Amino acid sequence: MGSHSFRSDDWDREMCVNISHFKIHHTIGKGCFCRVWLAKHKTTKQIYALKEILKSRVIAQKHVGAALNEQTILSTIRHPFLVNMHHAFQSRDYLFLTLDLKTGGDLRYHLLNHTFVEEEARFMISCVILTLEYLHSNKIIHRDLKPENWLLDEDGYVCLTDFGIARKLENETCREMSGTPGYMAPEVLCQESHTYTADWFAIGVILYEIITGLRPYVGKNMNQIKNQILDRQIQLKHENLSGDWSKECVDFVNKLIQREPQNRLGFKGVSEVKNHPWVKNVEWEKLLRKEVAPVFKPPKANNFNHKYVSEEWRDGIVAKSDYNQEAFKGYFYNEMSQGDKVESNHHDLHSRRKYNLCQLWK
Repeated sequence: MGSHSFRSDDWDREMCVNISHFKIHHTIGKGCFCRVWLAKHKTTKQIYALKEILKSRVIAQKHVGAALNEQTILSTIRHPFLVNMHHAFQSRDYLFLTLDLKTGGDLRYHLLNHTFVEEEARFMISCVILTLEYLHSNKIIHRDLKPENWLLDEDGYVCLTDFGIARKLENETCREMSGTPGYMAPEVLCQESHTYTADWFAIGVILYEIITGLRPYVGKNMNQIKNQILDRQIQLKHENLSGDWSKECVDFVNKLIQREPQNRLGFKGVSEVKNHPWVKNVEWEKLLRKEVAPVFKPPKANNFNHKYVSEEWRDGIVAKSDYNQEAFKGYFYNEMSQGDKVESNHHDLHSRRKYNLCQLWK
């Protein structure tokens, strides 16, 4: 028996959203600890991606911190190229997040089903540059940039998701190793002090993969990848590429995947990245306002794995055990009216945090 059981009458139902407020349709994705459902709010008719996280699993795998961290960070940020959070709430057995629904599929899916050309790649990378500019200006490092976490909306704009291992850098650097092997910067793999430049390395790896179909450093496990990185510096060679990729693009990739952070593009800040010849002509402000049309537009259907669609929502789950609910104290969030949302600009976000946080325990 947990030291603090979950009681459904512990919160003001007028203030906090719960699962009964949504009509659940079908599954659109799965993760290690969660499922993602297509859901519609019964009152507003707004459609969301509803992320359902099993408490017992995150406890067993010692990922409670990541689940809470994601909700905490998402409650402080909002940007046109993020998968933004709208609500967070919980039941006895599950944590829930309602998120922007992005129907264009993830970049991994499209890498397997589409051969990108340079202009398409430049547009997608530019979207992510703006997103990292916003995150880094607010002292947030993502730390898990990979094609699976780049979601396209129906028009083709790229939006970042999955902030479970993101960090707010209070002391400018961190040391813990986290992320996905193959996309982790060398300093992260070696558990050395690292900062925002680790995100720029991952951007370089993803662009390398878009161009060649492979990551620069591959291996069957983390140690093999680490040994490859320590062994030599990989560089793209323009003359070895198939397709019409410019020398500026190749130079952009090579400067991002530098093993030494101080030699990496972005070490001196986002302006260094935005001023590189490959992207210097991007109309950044227009792109931020979505006044620049995407080059690649996803198909209207078939942008996800259809094996998930057969799964249906199950109501009235009976809990098999009573967890220590104290671990999930405060896991509630409800966005206020449209006019009070966090603005998507590049200034300090805390001075404009205008959200209503619903607390479970008083």
